[in-house]
Amino acid sequence: MTIIEAIRKIDELKPNTYTQDEKVAWLSTVEGMIKHEIIDTHMDGEKIFFDGYNADTPVDTVMIVYPPYDELYILWLEAKIDYTNGEYVKYNNAVIRYNEVFQQFANDYNRRHMPKGKHIRYY
Repeated sequence: MTIIEAIRKIDELKPNTYTQDEKVAWLSTVEGMIKHEIIDTHMDGEKIFFDGYNADTPVDTVMIVYPPYDELYILWLEAKIDYTNGEYVKYNNAVIRYNEVFQQFANDYNRRHMPKGKHIRYY
């Protein structure tokens, strides 16, 4: 999923007044968490580059999470909108759904990639 696809989808599903730049910043936050918490804990994690998104980032940039788990971007944006609007019940529902998809992605990534481990030394 690209940045603009996520933004268009959330704007279609949940009309809001937040700017594209604000949504790009929110997507940058979640990408940073995914990179740090999942990707970087596995071998070859350094092959996936992420240095944050900002207003200058091309909106056709493909984000890290692959289908079918890329729905987490929409759920993240939904949660951020609800939280920022002070709609905490809606936020709780959205963040629970986000956490479920995030964990499903983490589980799938863990199955497909070798985790970094400490080298075992025998003396």
